[in-house]
Amino acid sequence: MALVRQKSWVAELKRRIENRPSIRPGAVVAHCDGAKCRRVSFDNVPSFVLHMQRFVKVPGLGAIAVDVAYGGIMYVIVSAIELGFTLERSEARSLVEVGEHIKLSAAEQLLSVHPGNPSIHTINQTLFAGPVTLEEGVKVKKRLDRSPCGTGSAARMALIYARGELAVGKTFKHYSLLDTEFTCSIVAATRVGEIHAVVTNIGGRA
Repeated sequence: MALVRQKSWVAELKRRIENRPSIRPGAVVAHCDGAKCRRVSFDNVPSFVLHMQRFVKVPGLGAIAVDVAYGGIMYVIVSAIELGFTLERSEARSLVEVGEHIKLSAAEQLLSVHPGNPSIHTINQTLFAGPVTLEEGVKVKKRLDRSPCGTGSAARMALIYARGELAVGKTFKHYSLLDTEFTCSIVAATRVGEIHAVVTNIGGRA
């Protein structure tokens, strides 16, 4: 009975995701231990970088370097360390406040339009990126969220791939501020219009 409910939940999750205009991934796969679902995974929409190391003027911060990448929604990605954050839970309130200023400033100053879907045309989130450790795959710590976030993980992989630091097929582990983990990878390189992009696989439990 539990297994039947679980399969129904996965089907409903897939239906809800596919009905969202900005996110149309492949089939959701449930990874189970008996009747208990341990994690789910799916191939995400093509993800890509629109801006790399552009300077944006942010109230209270001055001009800061940012990247903009799409992983299902549009992210402005900043270095947490360069902004003085260590990405600990005690910084949560400050991260939210500063992140909102960065998001609004980047959305105003950097034109960010999806080349295949002009209805996606603004930056939605700020991702505070921790350092990349190139050991046993790629590990990134952390992002302010209850989970590492699927769209955020995809956008981060697109950026690391564009920098030449993550190859197709390599494991990417993304951690949240609460140390929850998504295990991901780049499945294939592709293009969206004239922009180089990647298809990513996202796996974990939120």
